[in-house]
This record gives sequence, C-alpha cells and structure tokens, in this order.
Amino acid sequence: MTPVIVTRPGGPAAAVLLCVIVGASIALGSALTLAFPVFGCGAASDGAASAAPYLAACAAATVLAALALYVAYARAAARASVDTSRDETRMMSIVRASMEAIITIDDTQNIVNFNPMAERVFGVPAADALGTPLSRFIPERFRAAHAQHVERFGATGVSERQMGKQLVLFGLRANGDEFPLEASISQIRDGDGKLYTVILRDITERVRADGALKQSREELRELSANLQQAREMEKTRIARELHDDLGQQLSVLKIDLATVGQALLPLQRARPATPLLDGPLDPLPAGVPLEQALVRLDRMSRLVDTTVASLRRIAADLRPVMLDDLGLIAAIDWLTHDFTYRHGIRIEHHIEPEDTNFTAEAATAIFRIVQEALSNVARHADASQVRLRLTTGANDCVLQVADNGRGAQHRIDGPDAKNKADEADATDNADNADRTDEAGESPHAGDHRTFGLLGIRERAHMLGGVVNIDTAKDQGFTLTVSFPRHAVQQQENHS
Repeated sequence: MTPVIVTRPGGPAAAVLLCVIVGASIALGSALTLAFPVFGCGAASDGAASAAPYLAACAAATVLAALALYVAYARAAARASVDTSRDETRMMSIVRASMEAIITIDDTQNIVNFNPMAERVFGVPAADALGTPLSRFIPERFRAAHAQHVERFGATGVSERQMGKQLVLFGLRANGDEFPLEASISQIRDGDGKLYTVILRDITERVRADGALKQSREELRELSANLQQAREMEKTRIARELHDDLGQQLSVLKIDLATVGQALLPLQRARPATPLLDGPLDPLPAGVPLEQALVRLDRMSRLVDTTVASLRRIAADLRPVMLDDLGLIAAIDWLTHDFTYRHGIRIEHHIEPEDTNFTAEAATAIFRIVQEALSNVARHADASQVRLRLTTGANDCVLQVADNGRGAQHRIDGPDAKNKADEADATDNADNADRTDEAGESPHAGDHRTFGLLGIRERAHMLGGVVNIDTAKDQGFTLTVSFPRHAVQQQENHS
C-alpha cells in the first residue's frame, strides 16, 4: 500500500518533517506519494514555485536514506562474515584437535587440508603435504584402485569404506614404512568442484594385538592337538595292557580255577557229577568242607568271568582294538551295536563308500566324534532313534549324527561351513547344557561352556574340518562335521 501525504507549504519545520518521513519510507522500502493542495486562487505557477523547497528537501532525504541503507547492509554483511569466520575457526579447531588423521583433497586428488594428527601418522609437516597428490601416502600397488574408488564415490556417493566395516587398508609413511589403517570418506560441493574428506585411523597396535591373539590361538590349538595325540597314545597303551596283560592273567586264573575244580570233583561222596561252571551246586549238608570249597570255586570262577567282561568293556572304551586292527568302519559298527545294547536306542547308520581308506589320525578323530555325539544323545537327548551317516564325496567327507530328541532352545551353533572355520573357538557352544532333563532342569546348570562339543570342534579343526549344529526345541539335534577328503583319506601309493 502506498502512503499518501497531503501537505501544504508551511516553512522549514514542515520541510524537516517531510525529510524524515521520506527517509523512513525509503529505508523501509515503501513508496511515497506527495500531494500539494492549492489554497486560494493563485495561478499554477505560484503553486509550483512554492513546492520547490519541499522537492529539494525530498531529494536530500532520499540521499540520506540510501546512505543509511548502505550502512545497514554493510554492518549485516560484516556480522555475517564474522559469524562465518567464527564457524570456520571453530571447525578448524575441531579438525586440528581431532585424534584421527583428517585429510581433505580436491577433484584432482591433491591435498588441501592436513591436520596435525595426519602429520604425526604420516610423518610429514602440513606445509610439505598441502598441494601434493594423496597417492604419495598410498602404497604403489593400491594407488590405481584407490583413484578408481574416489572417482566412483564422487559419481555415486556410495562407499564401502566406513570405520569398523571394511577390510584393513594400508598407508605409506614418509620413511617408506607401510602400516594398516581404517578410513571413512565423505564429500561436499565447493563452488564448481568437490572436496573429499578422508578420516584415517592408524590400527597398527590393534592389528598387532589381533595377530598375537591369533598366534596364541594357533599355539593353543597345536598344544591341544599334541595333548589329544598323547592322550590317544596313552589310552591305546593302557587298553592294550589291560587286554593283553591283565586279560591274560585273568584267563590263566580262570583256567587254574577250572583245574582245581576238576581235581576236586572225584572226591565228592557219591554225588552225581555236576559241571562246576554251568550253574550253582545243589544245597549241601552243613559242615562239609569239600562242598564249601566247591561252592567258593564256583563263585570265584563267575567273578573272574564278570571281571573279564568289565575289563574288555573298559579297554574298548579306552581304545577299541578293532579300530587299529579292522579299521574305522568296523569300529563304528561295533560302537553302534554296543550303544543300542546299553541304552536301548536304535541307530540307523549308513556309510558309503565302505572301502574308503582313512588315515590313522582321521579314523581316530572320526571315531571319537561319533563316540562323543552318541554319549550326548544318551545323556541329554531323550531320543528313541539316531541316524548316523558317513559319506565320502569327490572333495569332502561328511559325518552327520542326528537324533529325534528334545533338541535345544533357540540355538544354532557352530560356524558356517563355508567361511567361518576360523571363528569356531570364538562363539559360545550350543551345548548339552541347553537340553533339559525330565524335571525341566538343565543337566549342566550354570555351566555355559561344556567341553564335549568343544572337543569335537578341536578334533575337526585338526583335520581342517568345520562343525555345524542345527537344533530347535523338540526338533531334535543334528551334528554335521565336514572334512576335506585329502585330509582324511590315505594317499594311494602307485609306485
């Protein structure tokens, strides 16, 4: 809306007032219309003459208003410049104080910013780094790939380089030393070009610590393998001594008892001959020493039989002789039949091909894995059936033991069979502690890491194998172990 001022000539005071009004109007950006009424009947020339002083005052007010507006704009621009300078100073202070190396490059990948931490990381003063290509801090074998990555990032805005979510990169110090690092990249538009900011983190100590931890794990694995081997050798030695030494002595004792019994039989008083070892003797009159001796001989003979049976069972549990004499397939067949006899759980086993020639180490490891898996079924699964499969393909050998028991609650254990074999020892075991007994209590309450499955993993790892466990509540428990075929099968000698 345009204000309209109606006035009449009235002296200097009116002129000053008019100047103020006009100046304010211009400062506010408003239009002003002046109207001069004509009083009296004078000629038109008289009205124009009387308005001349006022027009001069308006021109002066216009000039003053323009100057005021210019000053106001200048002050606003100065304040904005101060604020921008303050923000830039604050941002640069943050960049300089950052504990991460920060480097900014332009479209040509020349360095335009190099903070103090970057100076310490790369061993170069900022004055020497500014204006030089970023490639000087990248090992030569990575420079082409890095340039392509920056170009692709500039075009798409997508980068896989984020802190903690990428493979380890490598930088080059001023002295020529390479070092591992992590990097995160961002971009902004600056006029007609772009600026790329890279935040770098020297992870030398972390990589060194990871390497030391990995080496420690490998040393522990080697120690575990040696202990397992020593344990197997000791078990084999004890089993053979029990079988060959103590077993033979018990056999000789049984023969001696039978010989004594046969020698005492003719001395019986008109009693029909009764085989000593076929059953208990008939009741005898009290006070007959000979008959009491025969009874004691019979009990001793039966005790020897029981001891021999226990001895054979203990020796077989320590190390089945048939594993060394007849091979893995025969040992597994004996183990499954013995398991069914002891626990009443039916086992359906399928092995193909049966003529696979396993190495001694592989035969021992696979047998122990099957033995431990069946032991877990007997103790925790509450299963009625077990399926056991051992198959040998062109490239691998796969062992699978599955039961129809109660399974475990919401647990799938074991590393992925394709790419996580090196992480098998870093995850918690979905162990038998998660299987509940008939009273609803965990059989290993409070034991979050049992050693049954851990031992299976270590045995598999010694042969380059991986373990995968698939289970769910009331859906059974499936253990799958995959081995490289070349690690378990004996190489044929064609010479």
